[in-house]
Amino acid sequence: MASMTIVAMPGDGIGKVVLPETVRLLEAAGFKADYVHGDIGWEFWCKEGNALPDRTIALLDKHKVGLFGAITSKPKEAAARELDPQLQGKGFQYFSPIVTMRQRFDLDVCIRPCKAFKGNPLNFIRKTPDGGFVEPNVDVVVFRQNTEGMYAGIEWTNPPEEVRKALATHKKFKPFAAVEGADLAVSVRVTTRAACERIAHEAFEYARKFGYKSVTVCEKPNVVRETSGMMENAAKRLAKDFPGVALWSNNIDAQMMWLTKNPEDSGVIVATNLFGDIISDGYAGLVGGLGFACSANMGKSHAVFEPTHGSAPKYEKLNPSIVNPIAMHLSGCMMLDHLGENDKATRIRNAVAAVVAEGKVRTYDMLRLKGGPDVFSQGACTTQQMTDAIIARL
Repeated sequence: MASMTIVAMPGDGIGKVVLPETVRLLEAAGFKADYVHGDIGWEFWCKEGNALPDRTIALLDKHKVGLFGAITSKPKEAAARELDPQLQGKGFQYFSPIVTMRQRFDLDVCIRPCKAFKGNPLNFIRKTPDGGFVEPNVDVVVFRQNTEGMYAGIEWTNPPEEVRKALATHKKFKPFAAVEGADLAVSVRVTTRAACERIAHEAFEYARKFGYKSVTVCEKPNVVRETSGMMENAAKRLAKDFPGVALWSNNIDAQMMWLTKNPEDSGVIVATNLFGDIISDGYAGLVGGLGFACSANMGKSHAVFEPTHGSAPKYEKLNPSIVNPIAMHLSGCMMLDHLGENDKATRIRNAVAAVVAEGKVRTYDMLRLKGGPDVFSQGACTTQQMTDAIIARL
């Protein structure tokens, strides 16, 4: 098979640490590819006014597949202060590059598996009435609509007059009609039927393919009636085409409450953008935290794979590195699945599972240590040692 090209985008902070480790692991598993570097992140916002330069968009447009590390994002005012002085006051606005990628390439399906590895000391446990405990088998896959909802980017502080006039046509806007523009911020939650049907269909297909018994719509249709209602109704229409998969519907707040009560009851979850972001991080916390949280951003022609953790810049320059690379490694496995290299992905996942179960090599987070250079004296391994251990198990 001819070598393919992957756009490697380390990004910010620990992304620069974990992505090269995953490339090393992929190569050890026998996956051959050419990796072309893509500029992305805070450095390019500061010096160019664009965290996702056009040259990187061109690379993704050409090669279709990206492997992404982590990103630093800051609020509007902080971003403006850190922009190069020569660019300030010239109309540059910071936009999250990963959100921009999702919208630019219509990466509308986000898949976030939250699966517990046996022997992981960070796994959720539940007390029993007799004073003991059980460790439920958490195996949840969240399908998050990735391009719409609250992350569509349609928002204003001091909205223009035509926007205010449009809002004023809704009776619920009356209490805000007299608020001064500078004191009024508006974000628009946009949901389309086509996007709801696509993400729900992908969730049902995944459940059927991999033997999950249910798909749960995780929304708030009793309050956010129109947008959440559209997602719920789309799932109800599709459910009849998947008779072997039960459809459940839980409000996002109730689902968060039940998160630690009976997490093993959930299988595949489907949600709009913000709710999917929230619930996937919640379940990730039950299976080891963000050090184990991988994701895929899938479109019809392009795909980008990334861990869901942040850039953690305070750890970037620690030498040796302390961060857990497993989330990045599992994101690489999702990329292999996408490329049809399922055997290699399975080998890596099995190797990760073996290392975690053995328990001899653990990163600082797995030992519940506070991050810092002293973690090695308390038994923590380095980032590179964790990758070495996984490679040794291949």
